[in-house]
Amino acid sequence: MATFFAPEERMMKVAEAQRNGYGIANTPTRLVVRSLPNAPETYNQNVAGVPMTVLRTSTIFEKKWLLTQIDAAAACPLLLGSVSFTPDTISWFLPRHIDPLISSNRFTLLEVHMGIDGRRLDAAEMAARRYSMSINDMHIVIEIPVGAVGGYFKSHVKDDQYLTSYTIELMLELLWTEDDGQEDTRYKVLFPITTPLLPRPLQVIDYTVPEEGAFKVLLGPLGSDVVLMNVIFPAEVLSMAECNIRGFNIQEHASQNGSKAFTLQVPFTDTVVLQMKEVGLTVYGLPLTFDLLVLPEFTPFAHRVYLQAVLEDKVAPSVSGSCDYEDFYVLVSYGSPSFNFQTIVGKRALTPSLAQQYGLMENGTHFTFTVPFTAPDAVFQAVESSSIRSRLDVSLRSPETNKNVQEFSMACNFFTTLTECFPNGTMTALAVKLESVPNLDLSQLTLRDPTCAPSFSDDRFAYFVFTANTCGTTRKFLPRAMLYENEISLPDELEVTKDPKSNEPEYELKVSCYYDMNTTRAVAFLIGPRRSEPYAETAKDELQVAMRLAADVSYSTFHSVEDYPVTRFLQQPLHFEVELMRATNPKVSLELENCWATASNDRTSQPRWNLIINGCPNPADSYQVVFHPVWPDARVRYPAQYKRFEVQKFAFAADPDTLSQQVILTWRMFCAPYQRIKL
Repeated sequence: MATFFAPEERMMKVAEAQRNGYGIANTPTRLVVRSLPNAPETYNQNVAGVPMTVLRTSTIFEKKWLLTQIDAAAACPLLLGSVSFTPDTISWFLPRHIDPLISSNRFTLLEVHMGIDGRRLDAAEMAARRYSMSINDMHIVIEIPVGAVGGYFKSHVKDDQYLTSYTIELMLELLWTEDDGQEDTRYKVLFPITTPLLPRPLQVIDYTVPEEGAFKVLLGPLGSDVVLMNVIFPAEVLSMAECNIRGFNIQEHASQNGSKAFTLQVPFTDTVVLQMKEVGLTVYGLPLTFDLLVLPEFTPFAHRVYLQAVLEDKVAPSVSGSCDYEDFYVLVSYGSPSFNFQTIVGKRALTPSLAQQYGLMENGTHFTFTVPFTAPDAVFQAVESSSIRSRLDVSLRSPETNKNVQEFSMACNFFTTLTECFPNGTMTALAVKLESVPNLDLSQLTLRDPTCAPSFSDDRFAYFVFTANTCGTTRKFLPRAMLYENEISLPDELEVTKDPKSNEPEYELKVSCYYDMNTTRAVAFLIGPRRSEPYAETAKDELQVAMRLAADVSYSTFHSVEDYPVTRFLQQPLHFEVELMRATNPKVSLELENCWATASNDRTSQPRWNLIINGCPNPADSYQVVFHPVWPDARVRYPAQYKRFEVQKFAFAADPDTLSQQVILTWRMFCAPYQRIKL
């Protein structure tokens, strides 16, 4: 016999109770009573502010002359009233003292355990999942972040809007005792909680970088129960598989919290992309719709997206140029403002110092610079009878990719006196280093006679001075002239030692001079009285002259003021250069009338030794001054306005024996220059 309190008493036999949906079973040690939560015999009771469904029973067992009565009660919290929600947190309140289950005023709570899906969690697991449990005088409070591990999201669609709910099944297990001697009571409640529908507006993140030439978009987050069926474009519908075949690269990405997202890439060049041209710009547009489905209900919904990208029509920088009789002229157009590039001249970057050397000028659209054909950044391609073919390479390089975006080359023939023939039989020849022989050492070149080396050489030029009857020069008689010939090449012993694997050709330069024979030239002149005396218009002008000491015969580097006094041993060469400063007229030349050395800073002091007299080396000097030719380069624009000469270090001494000692002595050099104008 079972008695139910609802709250009035109602007695039922076991069979009748079972017919009413109750489950009653017993073992020698247990009595089990089960009831539906909404059974007629249950009732609601407010316990410490928490509504609970209560079932109270009294069961009587009959055995012969023995009756046994067992009173039992159960209480379950209701969702409404025991749970509160915020957009981010679920809070569950359970009474600490569950009155329907306690018959004594002396109550002691021994244990409280929390769990998920019927499994207890220890403190470390709760902290890892960001669960919290607190106990106060009235309640046990559980707080769970929405979306925490242990629960799951469910997708919903309402009015074509995407919503989600979050469900988690919490467990609380309590153990208490009553001090009237009864046994301990263990109470366990499994409590599924589902949040109200939460609006989850889908986010569309546009990752498009116009310069990469493709739209890139992300759609999410979505629940794991959402599938993407199709992508709808204005003129066609494509499944995920068809998008990837088309080259759109659509992918699904799952996250650790169970949500997912979809990414889609569509190149600007595809026909589904709209294009509109504006001034200097191209506007790309992509309307599309994501066709989605919620499982297992198969509820469809869609999300529309419009993507737009603006790409500047990039105009690449360009290079053009021209030549005159001695220079290359280069013009570089910037192109689009966003186009970043670095200018390479020859094999060197156009640094600020190099740009200043080449006279760079710029405005908002382009810049120009001038490179002499003899500059180190130009290369010599070929030598003809009276000209040198020089080439200048200019490239524009992207610093991001380190690749050339523009390459430009121009080659021109520049008139150059390579061979000079003088009436006294002196011949001069200029040899240049060609691009085809990069490993050639010009100082090793000789005339036919291997003992006839260059009078001057550097890494680009070799200058020979010889007479028609020396250095292996041959003579040939022609009908009305005599032909003197020689050639410049490497000596045979150096040709033999060259690397046999080298593809460099042999260097050979022919030198020829023609002299007319039996030629009579008539000169006529007339003497008459002058009507007036010639006069010159008087004017004054000042030109500054600078003399500097070079580090070596190349005249590429010079000693600064801080280096003086410069010391040399006896008979070591000193290389001087005298320059006519700030002279812009190419017809003005510099001439050295006299140069001398003294032992002090006073140019008129004694002793004094003359090195150059009336423009010529002192004939009384045992080691005469050696003049060096001057060639145009990046620093020397007009060679006639420079003079270079070499003096061997000597000493002033009364005792001739002093000159043979290896001692360091000091003296000063002075020159008296003047200018000459070619008319």
